[in-house]
Amino acid sequence: MSTNEKETPQSRTYTVNDIAAILGIGRASAYKLANSGLFKTIRIGNMIRISRKSFEDWLKAEGLDDEII
Repeated sequence: MSTNEKETPQSRTYTVNDIAAILGIGRASAYKLANSGLFKTIRIGNMIRISRKSFEDWLKAEGLDDEII
């Protein structure tokens, strides 16, 4: 790595599109899931960000983490 390159830190959040892709569901279903209260979310203006840790903990509890994480 050169001195001008910076390592990009792993994001601590997912977007709704991220969870839709991870779960293989549509955006509308991902928005419903994000608004369900099953894991921690934060609103920034009109954007929703989902806590990576909270989402991954939920996946484990649901038994869906084997092929995803």
